[in-house]
Amino acid sequence: MQVSKIDIKLCLRFFAESLRPMNQRELFFRHVAQTSDAPLAIEIASASGAVLTAVDGKKYIDLIGGISVCNIGHCHPAVVKAICDQSEKYLHVLVYGEMIQSPQVEYASLLAANLPSSLNSVYFTNSGAEATEGAMKLAKRFTGKTGIIGFKNAYHGSTQGALSIIGDEYWRNAFRPLLPDVLHLEYNDFSSIEMISDRTAAVFAETVQAESGVSSPTAEWMQALRKRCDETGALLILDEIQAGFGRTGTLWAFEQFGIEPDILLLGKALGAGMPLGAFVAKQEIMSALMANPVLGHITTFGGHPVSCAAGLAGFKALLSEQLIEAVSEKSAIFRSKLIHPAILEVRSAGLLMSIVFKDFTTNKKVIDLCLENGLLTDWFLFAPHCMRIAPPLNIDRSQIQEACAIIINAIGQLD
Repeated sequence: MQVSKIDIKLCLRFFAESLRPMNQRELFFRHVAQTSDAPLAIEIASASGAVLTAVDGKKYIDLIGGISVCNIGHCHPAVVKAICDQSEKYLHVLVYGEMIQSPQVEYASLLAANLPSSLNSVYFTNSGAEATEGAMKLAKRFTGKTGIIGFKNAYHGSTQGALSIIGDEYWRNAFRPLLPDVLHLEYNDFSSIEMISDRTAAVFAETVQAESGVSSPTAEWMQALRKRCDETGALLILDEIQAGFGRTGTLWAFEQFGIEPDILLLGKALGAGMPLGAFVAKQEIMSALMANPVLGHITTFGGHPVSCAAGLAGFKALLSEQLIEAVSEKSAIFRSKLIHPAILEVRSAGLLMSIVFKDFTTNKKVIDLCLENGLLTDWFLFAPHCMRIAPPLNIDRSQIQEACAIIINAIGQLD
């Protein structure tokens, strides 16, 4: 077979390309598993407060906050110091629950001191989704029942069990069969509550449904839900993975409804930027995981000492820096500035907010224009026509005004 000069040139070009060092973007697409065909793909050099800086020097005001993770901002000095200090002492030593590790003990104690007395036992996990999984097991084990109730448009994580109770069939359908004996009810609907029965082990509810575009229930409905769970012996499990740690204007969103959960789910801001989740209950309930079988729920890395040290430092900063006290005022600034005929509504639960547009196409165009102009925002899983606003709570007022101006200008470019 005769080889042409063109073939030789192509082979040489391919060989030369294979020897060329790939940049970070190329390596990202080649070796980091992708979850969509259009990731943002911004290469981050640093982050501080409410600002992200890319490797090309471009700065972005962050209106996502890592999806409600960075409540006290990126790279808070106290958190960075706690990480460094703990990393010099010890990292992982043994599976969860066997060794006394001071970061775990101190953080669990501080959380318990800032929760109702009935929520005094903290089980640390790696993430919010794992907290959901652990709580599902705990509820079944404690009650001896199997029925699980969730709500439409709820999001509790993407693992198999958590996926079974999230409230959108588009996201569930491709992974069926999922857990049996799961029922999805209408959120903030009084008639749905009657479906909770004596065979219900647990009811999972978000105190604010974030992924539906920020939907808040009434206090009367939450109180009726609490009452129905008491009547049937079902455990009320409240998910504050996104809404907790001051985001809605109180330390815990459930405080605004005058109720207490049997189990509380935490994540995201819990680790102050490090991976950490937790489910919290009273000791009487949590002890159901200790026997029959022993080690009823185990994790290797849950409550990692560095993550707990970071979370502890972050929680102390949140409590001491008056960040929660400013949430209402900062939310009001957003609402006062985000006025435009194309904005159908601005929904708000403190600094968990959404801008409602007529459709996803409009929202996506605005999001993309904002990104071009140095503002990072996003849409919601179950409400793609809504723009997400969940900035670090320490975003300053001038940054809020600049962010709002960028959004309004982007909308203006659609006309």
